[in-house]
Amino acid sequence: MGDRAKQGLVVVGDLTGQIGDWEELVGDNDKSALMSGQVRATTPLAQDTPPPGEVRWPDGTSTTVDLLSADRALEEITGSGGSPCSDCRPLDVTAARLSSGPVQTSRGPATAPIWEFSVLGSNVKVTRLAVANPITVVPPPWDPNDAPEGISISSARGGADAVQLTVSFVGAPAARDQPCGADYSAEAVESRLAVVVIVLEDGNPAVGACSAVGAPRTALVHLASPLGERAVLEVKEGLPVQLLAP
Repeated sequence: MGDRAKQGLVVVGDLTGQIGDWEELVGDNDKSALMSGQVRATTPLAQDTPPPGEVRWPDGTSTTVDLLSADRALEEITGSGGSPCSDCRPLDVTAARLSSGPVQTSRGPATAPIWEFSVLGSNVKVTRLAVANPITVVPPPWDPNDAPEGISISSARGGADAVQLTVSFVGAPAARDQPCGADYSAEAVESRLAVVVIVLEDGNPAVGACSAVGAPRTALVHLASPLGERAVLEVKEGLPVQLLAP
């Protein structure tokens, strides 16, 4: 099959990861240091941009993408860190290797170029997606006192040729004819680039004491046209969700 991903690579989840588990002696420090972006190179890393690489999906489709240099990828790790960790000892990167690894995209799991960084004092490899300018979605500020309405889906199941998707979410633990139960349906708002899934709840109106613990539920959503390369978005924050194989 030919190259189909002309609209850009939409990544779901973190661009930074790791291979292996932190050792007990360094784990507490190294995990916190990575999350806060406290990572530094002990030797100069390559600043040359590698030749374009390839992202591949299990169905055989692929796309060619521009890549980041090792130096730039490490800068992105430090720049994407969260809250500072004043007690953390920075991770010392001793080497970098361009390889490939799994990545979650709006079209489902794929294999993409990644940078692997060796860390002093650990067998763990810190990784960063090596693709230049992937499309990511930044959620709006979250206000728990004014949260958006709706039920967020966690994933969708279907392929590029699908005109219906099975979406997963957390909902009532039983059907509507049961106490505290509910039935669910789903609708789609579609554009050329994305599909937003809206989950509708039809709950049991009987008054009673219901547990606050949700249960895994699914619903079927019909599309006006095949999904293609469009991202599937949840309704609360507009974030892309993982697309699972049919």
